[in-house]
Amino acid sequence: MRRCWRSWTSLLAVLGTACAAHRPAAAQRGADAAGLPPAGVGTLRQDQVGVRLTTSALAIRVLPLDERVIRLLAPDAYRSLTELRTSRAEEIAAAARAAGLDSATLFIVTFFGVQPQARFNPDDLHLTSQGAFHRPMGIVPLTSGWSESVVDQRQQVAAIYLFEPTLAVMRPFSVAYGAASSGAWEESLRLLGAERARALARAQQRTQPPPPPE
Repeated sequence: MRRCWRSWTSLLAVLGTACAAHRPAAAQRGADAAGLPPAGVGTLRQDQVGVRLTTSALAIRVLPLDERVIRLLAPDAYRSLTELRTSRAEEIAAAARAAGLDSATLFIVTFFGVQPQARFNPDDLHLTSQGAFHRPMGIVPLTSGWSESVVDQRQQVAAIYLFEPTLAVMRPFSVAYGAASSGAWEESLRLLGAERARALARAQQRTQPPPPPE
């Protein structure tokens, strides 16, 4: 299964490299107001943070694209996800408008084939947060095979999912697809909290002037 998540990371690297956009100013200001460290000092891997689900035919990974989450990832991952989110901004806005939303909470969802010709239903994935049930309000495909709803063994397809803006990313939530479910995001939040403290300390050390020569 580790090969699955390594392949998923490679997919994001390719998508991110193809984008030339800069980080949205609003997201940057919001993250700075939340007391996040500057970009480039996080160390977490995506496979440490994303919520994973498995069925007999599929492996699924769900990762919020919230700045408070991705800012704490290692620099290459942060840059790729930020550029990916920015490059798809117009499509995301159009999907939000079609759902009657002014804004949305974004996740990147990847389906990886464990069995040959594994079928998936994008709309079967949902979240439960603070007792509320959330279905995707819109989906922006990232890979060409998404519309076929089939992924071959050791292949993957990915999309950005839009949920209601009221969904609290920094609170525990569970993810479900069919009969599979996971509440692993609660552990991810603890990991993110610890990394945020370490990253702030690293950033402070970088800004301190060097000691005077003896």
